[in-house]
Amino acid sequence: MPDAARKIERNSRLSADDWAQGGLDMISESGVSGLAVEPLARRLGVTKGSFYWHFPSRDALLRASLERWEQSELEEVFARLEGIADPRDRLRELFRRVAHEAKSHIIYSELLKALDHPVVQPVMERVSKRRLDYLQLAFRQIGMGRAEAIHRARLTYSAYVGFLQLSLQLRQPRLHHEEFETYVEHVMTTLIPAA
Repeated sequence: MPDAARKIERNSRLSADDWAQGGLDMISESGVSGLAVEPLARRLGVTKGSFYWHFPSRDALLRASLERWEQSELEEVFARLEGIADPRDRLRELFRRVAHEAKSHIIYSELLKALDHPVVQPVMERVSKRRLDYLQLAFRQIGMGRAEAIHRARLTYSAYVGFLQLSLQLRQPRLHHEEFETYVEHVMTTLIPAA
């Protein structure tokens, strides 16, 4: 079977998940406002009709893309940390993993710019709450009192969002690899209390 025929056969069987992943890729490149059905269909090598087989509207695709991103975070970040018994080590590993998730940072930054969108807002509220709750629990597990853990969780999350804003929105000069690794170590030393 010629390559073109294989591509058409493969692409004619795109799943809703394939479309959702394509939507996430497009959001990371062009933002929420840049998510459009026709260009995405061209990118995926299918007709626009294929889209409507899976989704009734662009907002439904956006919702599915954001659900995929949200689920991926649960599976790729939080679930993989559960096997780490020591809460300080778990926090350090969280910081390291998050520091190196470039595509997720870009998507998150693009979603921050679209907080007024009715599909984006509830997802960002859930994600932020889950992240803050996770951090608060982690700081409690290393021995902080409730109020102190809440404050440390907010400070940690604010540092993350602020760094994204500096890097992606304000386009501050990108740190070289070694400089970035030193920064991540500094953040961990500053925010995770010693035993």
